[in-house]
Amino acid sequence: MLPRRPALLLFTVLALPFVAPAAEPRNLDTAKNEIIRYIDSGDYARDLVHVAAAAEQYLAERLKAPAQPGQKLAIVFDLDETLLSNLPHMRPLGFGYVPSLWQDWVAEGTAPVIEPVAKLYHLAAAKGVAIFLISDRREKDRAGTEKNLRHAALGNYAALYLKPDDSSETAQTFKSGTRKKITAGGFTIIANLGDQESDLAGGYAERTFKLPDPFYITE
Repeated sequence: MLPRRPALLLFTVLALPFVAPAAEPRNLDTAKNEIIRYIDSGDYARDLVHVAAAAEQYLAERLKAPAQPGQKLAIVFDLDETLLSNLPHMRPLGFGYVPSLWQDWVAEGTAPVIEPVAKLYHLAAAKGVAIFLISDRREKDRAGTEKNLRHAALGNYAALYLKPDDSSETAQTFKSGTRKKITAGGFTIIANLGDQESDLAGGYAERTFKLPDPFYITE
């Protein structure tokens, strides 16, 4: 007579601890539609203005303080979704990322400026504050990036720092390390603006300003 294995298997299964079904995540289309509504309602633009205005007010107050002898003041900006908007590229792709298409977009150098942040950029430059740009873009993107900055009338910066092509550093490590180098060069970074937490973490800036970015996360 054959052994009664099915009964033994059933007993084993019944003896397992109960595990509740996983909660289904929010549908991707729902999330995308929320982002589209955030943009089309004007809320995204208003939030950008709000952060840039706070930074502008801080800059005005900060510059009232007498400069110490030999002190060099600086402000740091991220590029993507901080000074430059990639919405014309991202939205037709459903906010996806296709590396080859991204490279084509960067090479074109036609990303529009984010106007309230560009206003702050020009105000700081007019006040004699050195402008430093730190981006997670790669060195291979330099030509297209510099073309874009010239096209956007954002060419009067002290330095543009891009990641080496073969770098495996996180954005946070690269950017905080670059700010450390800037301060080691004798500059006091009075403000740092970016759309990612990784743009701002790690210190070497008196104040940080986080712009909204519902599109992606860079660590």
